[in-house]
Amino acid sequence: MLERSGSALKVTTAMLYGNASALLASGRAALDAGVTEVDLGAVSDADSSALAVLFAWLRDGRSRNVSLRIVNPPAGLLSLAGLYGVDDFLPLA
Repeated sequence: MLERSGSALKVTTAMLYGNASALLASGRAALDAGVTEVDLGAVSDADSSALAVLFAWLRDGRSRNVSLRIVNPPAGLLSLAGLYGVDDFLPLA
């Protein structure tokens, strides 16, 4: 589901409502371990819950004085972010 490599966290599964809670918890644990980058290049499918998870990780990072960057976002996720008007809030690298 999530793979950590140094300061990068790679999401290796679809980001959908059914696994959002597990992704959220695993990502929060990774933040505690020093993750500063979230790689979405292997995300095959995403719904609006993916945005909720990402924004929760961003909030949690800020509370720990960690600036997260998001790399390789799938086009569908960017489209959703644009549709909801939150694309400017995603720290894309």
